[in-house]
Amino acid sequence: MSLNMSQAWLTRDAFDRVKCELAALINERHAADDDDAQMRRKLRIRQLQELVQNVLLHEPPDDGVAEPGMVVTVRYEGEDATETFLIADREESAAADPSLGICSPHSPLGTALVGAVEGDVREFATPGGARVKVTVLKAVPHQPVMQ
Repeated sequence: MSLNMSQAWLTRDAFDRVKCELAALINERHAADDDDAQMRRKLRIRQLQELVQNVLLHEPPDDGVAEPGMVVTVRYEGEDATETFLIADREESAAADPSLGICSPHSPLGTALVGAVEGDVREFATPGGARVKVTVLKAVPHQPVMQ
């Protein structure tokens, strides 16, 4: 499945949480907060409304392909240690295990990894311009932490 990377990816569970937060903020709109709190609330409402309108609901299959919603384990070239993180947008990361790192699918690393499978070596540029190679060791669907 090809994902439109300009859209935010969310699971159904995360989408439902976003809609609940939006409803709560709209219901609190007339709370007697200071101007700064009101402005932050209005901004968050606009952000959530835009997210709800443009979201891509997607439950990734267990096919080993690195994409949003997958927990990916990688090894950087020249290093023995591995790194494991969830490929996700900020809104989805709220459902993640707090000990699990997040990699945006829009970041240089995330963009390089999307579509990779176990054993693939991908290269990306760091903000400083260095080229870094990374090998995908594993990609499995994220399982939300039960609360």
